[in-house]
Amino acid sequence: MKKNLVMAFAAALLMGGLNAQAQAPTAAPATTTAAAGPLKLGYTNIDYVLSQTPEAKDIQNQLTIQRTQSENELKRMQKELQDKYEAYEKGAAQMSDVIRKDRETELQGLQTRIQEFGRTAEQSLQTKYQQLVNPVVQKIQKAIDAVAKESGYQYVFNLDAGANTIPILLVAPEENNITELVLKKLGIDPAKAAAAAKPATTGGGTPTATKPTTGAGATTPKKN
Repeated sequence: MKKNLVMAFAAALLMGGLNAQAQAPTAAPATTTAAAGPLKLGYTNIDYVLSQTPEAKDIQNQLTIQRTQSENELKRMQKELQDKYEAYEKGAAQMSDVIRKDRETELQGLQTRIQEFGRTAEQSLQTKYQQLVNPVVQKIQKAIDAVAKESGYQYVFNLDAGANTIPILLVAPEENNITELVLKKLGIDPAKAAAAAKPATTGGGTPTATKPTTGAGATTPKKN
């Protein structure tokens, strides 16, 4: 009996919905027609497009300069720590307790500074990367928006989800790849871009932009 009541209630809701649709304004069929049209899904690779822009080389150069400066300073600090530690080991036996404690405090402070410098250098490089890349990514997004509008794509996916991640699309038809259209919209020749990218491509994949990293790890002198 209870089941029959539930079925009757569901039927009533369904009939009510059908009646509401039948009494809806005349503008409704236009929405139905649009929804019934073919859904176009496109995809591209923003990292690849970014790597082909005129700004990409300048961005890489600026990041390389900053990274090199940070790494050189880190090496200098690490050498200073190593030299002071070796001097401490050689003279520790002849030092008074006060001097020995003072030297140990100095070494610990220098090691802390190195570790903090490594973290700060990495954060600074990431910030610099975002500052340089964001305007270019915004320009790429505008190109994607324009291509999608002109070609009738309702959705456009980014093929590459980022380093060490699974791509958003695992299988997709090549005809839905709008990368060449986006490159053209940016004034970039797709054929030249593909030819330039071939040496950096391994295993037939699409090259992606390398995000900044620093070798900013602190070296701790080992005690004998």
